[in-house]
Amino acid sequence: MPNPPYAVPATSFRFAALATLAGKAPLGGRREVALAVYLAARLADDTLPERGVSPEARAERATHAKSWLSSMALAAPVRSVLTRLIDATATGRSAASAALPAVIAATGSQLDTGARAELDRLASTLAGP
Repeated sequence: MPNPPYAVPATSFRFAALATLAGKAPLGGRREVALAVYLAARLADDTLPERGVSPEARAERATHAKSWLSSMALAAPVRSVLTRLIDATATGRSAASAALPAVIAATGSQLDTGARAELDRLASTLAGP
């Protein structure tokens, strides 16, 4: 049955599994990792040309994201790879693509299957043609 003419169109939500994990995880470590990875994944996804985010905007967002990341209670290795990915998003798609595998490796044990799958899809998309 089609939607009524006054219905709001369905919206898509990028990285729903990461957001769900962050929402369901108890306060502390796993939740903070999921939130930080979610932020970095969104920034990396925005390096794709079809997102239409300018290099200047990506650089400004990366600066603010690193400031936010500094307030999170993360292990040093996780913070380091996330910082590198966030910095890479200011540069562009290829730099983000190169930095993402380290994030997946460093955080994979703290993420659930759905969240890891989203990061793997993002890595494939960034590496694309």
